[in-house]
Amino acid sequence: MIASLTYLQAVVMGLLQGVTELFPVSSLGHSVLLPGLLGWHNLVSSQAQAESFFLVFLVGLHVGTACGLIVYYRATWFKLFRGLLVQLRSSRDEGVSSLWRLSNATMDHDYRLLLLLVIGSIPVGLAGVVLDKPLRELFAKPLAAAIFLVLNGVILLVGERMRRHRGRHARYETIATLNARNAFTIGAAQSLGLLAGISRSGATMVAGLTRGLDHEDAANFSFLLATPVILLAGLYKLPSLMGHLGHGVRTQTAVGAVCAGVAAYVAVRFLTRWFTTKTLNPFGIYCVVVGIAFTVHFA
Repeated sequence: MIASLTYLQAVVMGLLQGVTELFPVSSLGHSVLLPGLLGWHNLVSSQAQAESFFLVFLVGLHVGTACGLIVYYRATWFKLFRGLLVQLRSSRDEGVSSLWRLSNATMDHDYRLLLLLVIGSIPVGLAGVVLDKPLRELFAKPLAAAIFLVLNGVILLVGERMRRHRGRHARYETIATLNARNAFTIGAAQSLGLLAGISRSGATMVAGLTRGLDHEDAANFSFLLATPVILLAGLYKLPSLMGHLGHGVRTQTAVGAVCAGVAAYVAVRFLTRWFTTKTLNPFGIYCVVVGIAFTVHFA
């Protein structure tokens, strides 16, 4: 297929990616549904192909999104890597094993969070290598994405209900007290985002809520987890943009990536404030209603 992507499409898809990657409504699902709704047949027909210029374009948008997240959390990431240096110096006295023992009382708390993010990134990294391509080829279709979007809404609503059932006086975790098993469980939930229509951030937030985090900590941990996964996945596939699949779309991809980065920064700034007092319920209702509407439309 000859690559065909307008600058208008690049801008719209870039803004859509940056917002929906962080809002718990599935960026992949919306990147499948919106082109179908707008009649952008050049994008719809290329989505489920084994070799697709549109998927290469999406890789560029993911890199832009990750850059927006890095800019927003730049102070946090600086502290995390500074904590790594502190712990490396400490390990000279305590031994190399002190780098991995989360129960170590002298472990730098910033390094501890960095280690939890590494642990949480392992399952989705493995799942992405094995399942990303076959799942895209099988489910990157508007009707399937619409059905999964409904399921995503149900996951968000059920997650909120489960949290309420814990009770007002239940003991809650914080990011500082999160253990390795819970970090791994929350990270594994990101794998659901490989299905078009299931939100990566929504799945990890729900997993965080069920492991005892409040909304604010669940959101922040989810966004921090997403940053290296999105960035590394994008950089891993970015060479494809330099190959034959990138012919005719490289400049459009650059424009879209900038739009995605700006949209991601605005979205994460909004959401980190939203989740200090509010819940996932509005997003769950949106996904169910919009998912049903799209299911009827594409059925």
